[in-house]
Amino acid sequence: MRSTSRLATAVVGAALLLGCVSGPASSHPGDAGHGGADGKRVLVFSKTAGFRHDSIPEGIEAVRQLGASGGFSVDATEDAGKFTDRNLRRYDAVVFLSTTGDVLDAAQQRAFEGYIRHGGGYVGVHAAADTEYDWAFYGGLAGAYFQSHPAVQPATVDVEDRGHPATAGLADTWTRTDEWYNYRSNPRDRAHVLASLDESSYTGGTMNGDHPIAWCQNYQGGRAFYTGAGHTKESYAEPAFRAHLLGGIRWAVGDAQADCRAENGYRPLFDGTAASLADWRQAGPGSFTLSDDGTLTSSGGMGLLWYATSGFTSYSLKLDWKMAGASGDDNSGVFVGFPPSDDPWSAVDNGYEIQIDATDAPEKTTGSVYGFRSADLKKRDRALNPPGEWNTYEIRVEGERLRVYLNGVQINDFRNTDPARSLRDGHLGIQNHGADDQVSFRDIRLKELPAKGN
Repeated sequence: MRSTSRLATAVVGAALLLGCVSGPASSHPGDAGHGGADGKRVLVFSKTAGFRHDSIPEGIEAVRQLGASGGFSVDATEDAGKFTDRNLRRYDAVVFLSTTGDVLDAAQQRAFEGYIRHGGGYVGVHAAADTEYDWAFYGGLAGAYFQSHPAVQPATVDVEDRGHPATAGLADTWTRTDEWYNYRSNPRDRAHVLASLDESSYTGGTMNGDHPIAWCQNYQGGRAFYTGAGHTKESYAEPAFRAHLLGGIRWAVGDAQADCRAENGYRPLFDGTAASLADWRQAGPGSFTLSDDGTLTSSGGMGLLWYATSGFTSYSLKLDWKMAGASGDDNSGVFVGFPPSDDPWSAVDNGYEIQIDATDAPEKTTGSVYGFRSADLKKRDRALNPPGEWNTYEIRVEGERLRVYLNGVQINDFRNTDPARSLRDGHLGIQNHGADDQVSFRDIRLKELPAKGN
């Protein structure tokens, strides 16, 4: 369980969480190579058959500018005739920019459905939710339909997931002015909610306190991102909104990876506040530094920050992590299934580590159960964001079975058969590996699962 490259630094358990240098591989339709530094191409579609937003020109120009800086080329159209099988294959994502009403005929709808089912990306902006009410496929893709809105006004946005590139650069709360939509249904059970509105911060919210405003999902083979923001012209000059939109596009075209499975029932173990760290204890040397944005970053070591309040039997643990160094040669990990102890080597000797380290042997690198089982490296590499970008782990423990998901993709499936170890009851922790290793963590949350026999 000790990292072969850093054994001499002695003191706590082998390396943790992840970090392979290779970037994600895209499976999107435009991979044949059309425009942009890496061949990515985006179509902006802004046809309206109902209300027309006067911010559409600013929106188109903003996407063009984001493409110029973000490495993808942009075409814009209001011609629904562009929705053919052949033409759509040229694009990695289609942005529905404040479209309204019925904008595609039956043949065009079939072409777009085929495009999504073959891996295409969808980005819906604002009134994209006020579009195609009689087309069930589109309603599922967008996630929810528009119902009503109050006057344009400031509101507080609660950022629920800062692991996704659309929200990774935002603080926990985001105060801004826009036209805030109410929706006919709540997408939370079907899509992964990235941000929601605090209905107490403005007037006119009608969703009973659970008001998603941005979300993502994997939908029938494709990727779908939606943001309810973007009504005003000023939105498209706002740096935070532009970064939000760019992150959604990057994920939709496959340039960034994220876990967009619906997520419900988790409780925070570390929520970015110093108060939540009261339940954690440092074992061994080194420490973690808490920054103003709620991020924990490892320092020194080898040590272990472990959750001391209780152990867990059957659960799904999720957390976001990021490697600091551009080379990916930082080292950390997540330990599970170990008894309570202020000796960090107890976790090494009695538990299991899910590794973060891009430069070691397969069974000791990112996504591995350290020293026991390598990740599926092809799946891992496709799912992994590069150093400097956030990734999300799900570590799922049920009986003696441990599964690892990276950005929503299962990359490891391990079963404990060692009678001296057990996953059925134990604590969890994150590692600070050494003075030269910096790995950051945030939003550590857990959902307890029904106990299973194996």
